[in-house]
Amino acid sequence: MILGLIVRGSDDSSIRQTQHEAWLQQIKILQPILTQYTGAIYFEYSIPRMGERIDVLLLIGAVIFVIEFKVGARKYPQYGLDQVCDYALDLKNFHEMSHSQYIVPVLLCTHATTSGFQLGSTPQNDKLLLPVLGNLHMLADIIRSSLSFVEGEDPIDIPSWEKGNYSPTPTIVEAAKALYKGHSVAEIARSDASAVNLHQTSDAISDIIHQSNKHLNKTICFVTGVPGAGKTLVGLNIATQHLDSETGLFSVLLSGNGPLVQVLQEALALDKIASEREKGNRLSKKQALSEVKAFIQNIHHYRDDCIIDKRPPADHVALFDEAQRAWNLQQTSNFMRRKKNLPDFNQSEPEFLISCMDRHPDWGVIVCLIGGGQEINTGEAGISEWIDALNRSFPAWHIHISDRLTDSEYGAGEVLKSLENRDHVYCNPNLHLQISLRSFRSEYVSLLVKQLLDLDIESACKTRQKLDAKYPIVITRDLSKAKQWMKKMARGSERYGIVVSSQAERLKPLALDVKSPVNPIHWFLGEKDDVRSSYFLESVATEFHIQGLELDWVCVTWDADFRYSKEGWKNHSFRGSKWQKIHKEERQLYQKNAYRVLLTRARQGMVIVVPQGNSEDKTREPGYYDSTFEYLKEIGFKVI
Repeated sequence: MILGLIVRGSDDSSIRQTQHEAWLQQIKILQPILTQYTGAIYFEYSIPRMGERIDVLLLIGAVIFVIEFKVGARKYPQYGLDQVCDYALDLKNFHEMSHSQYIVPVLLCTHATTSGFQLGSTPQNDKLLLPVLGNLHMLADIIRSSLSFVEGEDPIDIPSWEKGNYSPTPTIVEAAKALYKGHSVAEIARSDASAVNLHQTSDAISDIIHQSNKHLNKTICFVTGVPGAGKTLVGLNIATQHLDSETGLFSVLLSGNGPLVQVLQEALALDKIASEREKGNRLSKKQALSEVKAFIQNIHHYRDDCIIDKRPPADHVALFDEAQRAWNLQQTSNFMRRKKNLPDFNQSEPEFLISCMDRHPDWGVIVCLIGGGQEINTGEAGISEWIDALNRSFPAWHIHISDRLTDSEYGAGEVLKSLENRDHVYCNPNLHLQISLRSFRSEYVSLLVKQLLDLDIESACKTRQKLDAKYPIVITRDLSKAKQWMKKMARGSERYGIVVSSQAERLKPLALDVKSPVNPIHWFLGEKDDVRSSYFLESVATEFHIQGLELDWVCVTWDADFRYSKEGWKNHSFRGSKWQKIHKEERQLYQKNAYRVLLTRARQGMVIVVPQGNSEDKTREPGYYDSTFEYLKEIGFKVI
């Protein structure tokens, strides 16, 4: 009877005999134990964000037991331990009625041996206990001991728990996979009030697309957002929603961020291959990548194709991620002359990209996704060049702008005045994403980083206090302590790694070589046993590798290229055998923004390492580092 209920409740139409046998074993183990308890049991409990199911979920007293069975297993595999931890973390972080409950993850390998188990709290002290390893005969003791551990706590209200909302905050890789499979942003993202405009922004852009199609308008819209607010997520959502081969409506997400494109394409292709394999189909890596590249591409490849092919592009909707990073006229012309043998090319990248969409005889939409304070490379035009190009060459285009485009970090304040006398200009507050979603633990991270970089100590201290309990930030002078801290804080498959400025050339004595190229695909997607992955803490990512991506736990190692002083930040680059001052304001801004990127990559917490320096090395004098560390201490970060 119980097996029949499980089978009917499963949405898998091709359940194998081995699965039947596993369920029978689980029932046989659980039945004699649970007769003495009152509670609830759920077989194959679905984890929507992960596309996985928990073997067995038990609610008894004040405890949620997350049980992963490995029937017949004689050893405790690491992947199984990570798996059950990930399930427990998902409930703890994203299921509202599980936030404040005790959760015990259990890896039950039926034929394994063990010397016993010990219950204990994790360093986060958030009621998610350390995972327990057990065998066929130990489950009764595990349940009994867990209930004793939480004795005196109120029992879980099971009907209320069952009605609890599931509000995930996926990584950009997880989001891309889900959206590519046909889910909407509303299904995979938080639905709480603080993040509601993620959905509103997607809806606003969709409405602009439909109206442009209906009235045959050429339209451009500028979407702004704080770091980690979900701009790329919105772009992916729109690109996947507006793909219809029957009507000929195609959309493409374009990004000049090479590592982001590589990582997403690889992750989607591998996921596509795995999905087809489960259906009994074979799909080559080349085929999978070809399909993925139809809706997410490198902006420079797209641009080069449009130079060769003068016809309108296949896409009626083009979304430019980090549009403020498109090249200005000088950078574009120099590149075209040197690399493409086009000496007469005299358009900036924004102007040329608009001209490509303008080739359509009917309609077209460009969506510019703009990050605040994200320009980190020479030749990046900023948003003003897009508007200048519209005024110079495209007077008939309709323009929809975020009401926050005038803010200083977007650098478009003055040029926006040129739109005052232009027809078809519309201001829409729903085109701004104001809350950082990268960290589901605190929306104050990007604000704190802005205040820290703006040398607003008083405000930074107040903001830090608001996130102390939810989002730990610690500082140290010792890299080895930082590594130990991340490993201790990370649970399950939570990813951690070291990030540094691309100018951090004097971290070599710490075995951190910024000049040693990292492969972003292996660094972001590699497993724990892959020496090329971020987990090994041997290779480092710079702002160019990690912009647009994230880790759960981040170690930011701060070199002498960006030094605190009472008079303001001191900017340096390393040339030959010594540091040289950076005098150009533009390069100073890029360096500040590089640290803004590095300090906003962590979803759950970070450690900042400011090395001690070395008085015997003139390139690493302690004075280059001490003032920065003291400044961070003054803000109130805990020293480890």
